Amino acid sequence: MAASSAMQSILSSPLTRVTNRSSVNQFLVPTCFVPHLSRNATMPVRCMAGQNEQKGQEPTPRAPKVSTKFSDLFSFSGPVPERINGRLAMIGFVAALGQEFYTGQGVFAQIANGGIPWFLATSILLSSASLVPLFKGISAESKSDGVMTSDAEMWNGRFAMLGLVALAVTEYVKGGTLI
Repeated sequence: MAASSAMQSILSSPLTRVTNRSSVNQFLVPTCFVPHLSRNATMPVRCMAGQNEQKGQEPTPRAPKVSTKFSDLFSFSGPVPERINGRLAMIGFVAALGQEFYTGQGVFAQIANGGIPWFLATSILLSSASLVPLFKGISAESKSDGVMTSDAEMWNGRFAMLGLVALAVTEYVKGGTLI
């Protein structure tokens, strides 16, 4: 119903005409069934190009302005909380598995045997190293390229957070180390 009314409106349009030629076009459909636009139809076309585009130069894209206010950086949807937690989780997950493989101690034993000072030192160092570029107005999205994008870093951090929690829960339920 809708197709037939659309075809009727196309065929009854003054811009189209049906010819009686019996030739075949590239789609193997006889041209007598295909409506053709008349050659004398006029359509005004205006150019909306700017000065740079007319000369053949492409305008340089501007980087979005990043807020450097402390409250904007540390807000719930800001760039700092998830990015820093993800970076710490990636290092913590690899360090916990490596230490467990090397010494045979689980995550909780590593924390009880002097892991808290190492955790605090690593957290302070990585957090300050992550904050310096953000306070200067440089975003992680502006520096990401190719495979190593800021979205990939966020997903890797999320998986590392889940992996660290899963490692701790597995060792707690199992009652011993994973490896």
